[in-house]
Amino acid sequence: MTDAASTLETPWPVGLLANKIRGYIDRLGTAWVEGEITQWGASGGNVYGKLKDLTEDATVSFTIWSSVRTKLTSEFKQGDRVIALVKPNYWVKGGTLTMQVFEMRHVGLGDMLERLERLRKQLAGEGLFDASRKKPLPFLPHCIGLVTGKDSDAEKDVIRNAQLRWPAVNFHLAYAAVQGERMVAEVTAAIQRLDADPEVDVIIVARGGGDFQNLLGFSDERLVRAAAACTTPLVSAIGHEADRPLLDDVADLRASTPTDAAKRVVPDVSDELNRVQQARARLSNRLTGILAHEVDRIGQLRSRPVLSTPQWIIDSRSEDLTRYVARGAELVDRAVERAGAVIVDLRSQLRALSPQGTLDRGYAIVQLNDGQVVRSPGQAPAGTSLRITLAEGAVTATTHTMASAPAASDPTPAN
Repeated sequence: MTDAASTLETPWPVGLLANKIRGYIDRLGTAWVEGEITQWGASGGNVYGKLKDLTEDATVSFTIWSSVRTKLTSEFKQGDRVIALVKPNYWVKGGTLTMQVFEMRHVGLGDMLERLERLRKQLAGEGLFDASRKKPLPFLPHCIGLVTGKDSDAEKDVIRNAQLRWPAVNFHLAYAAVQGERMVAEVTAAIQRLDADPEVDVIIVARGGGDFQNLLGFSDERLVRAAAACTTPLVSAIGHEADRPLLDDVADLRASTPTDAAKRVVPDVSDELNRVQQARARLSNRLTGILAHEVDRIGQLRSRPVLSTPQWIIDSRSEDLTRYVARGAELVDRAVERAGAVIVDLRSQLRALSPQGTLDRGYAIVQLNDGQVVRSPGQAPAGTSLRITLAEGAVTATTHTMASAPAASDPTPAN
């Protein structure tokens, strides 16, 4: 009946299920696994601990019996990255699954560096390290978000040096584990929380150095991608010069130490005051020079006759006007005089050509009644009425006899 299928009418006892589970697990055999020791506790010569996956959120418990522990060639502690030969072991009485360790070794530094380099190339290929993605830091942040361990030296260094440089600076602190199994999740959450804070102008992730393995969490892909997605400028101040974690590459600024981060994020108030004083001095000198130049220009303008003696131009123009008036009168007089002389000359010519002048010399004009001028005796037979125009009037006459024509040289006027 124990081998029958489990049904509602014929359920398995818990012990049967537990034994079946143990049978399945026993058949898995041994396997080499890699992870980080997140818990290491010795009791009675045995070791009870936990091993955590480095890329996924997975943890298993393990047990190292005293007989195996005495054969281990190295000392192990929490935070070590190891490779272990384990066999799953299901404890029926307690209903727990643990890994029995038969052999354990430290992960070689070369292996870790190789995996880290592969991840570095992958993220670089995605452009997460490009200089074009780097955001400039604010000149004077009013509020700094600080991700660090609580009461750590890194926290004290950043705050002390920042406030020495600019006493009015404020901090929003986000405490997180900076090593161990909680480190990646807590630092990632702290970055995201500060990035969402509208008062935070820049974020500093600070840790006071440490050995390479303790800093591997700052190269975790989840943490690095969270830093890359951050919209607030981020400064990495891990303080490890030999082996740079990937957070240094994706951050907008890498600082060598927490103290260096404070100095590069916050300006020195004394330096800025000196710059202000220098700028004010240059501005004052420049303004003084401009004013002096303009004063000289105004003095030169005021010294010109048109401004120093404004009546000068009136007097000058008055003299010109008087001169022009006199010249105009003179020209008019000359023109009138010349015109008068011309008129006299024309009058003389006109008088010389006028019939009245001929009459004044004793000549007369003889005309018939119809006004026709008599030019020959034949035009005035006897009894013809004539009108004779003299110099001072006219008379009438009647012809009586035919007279002979006078000689051409005879000046005697006709009767």
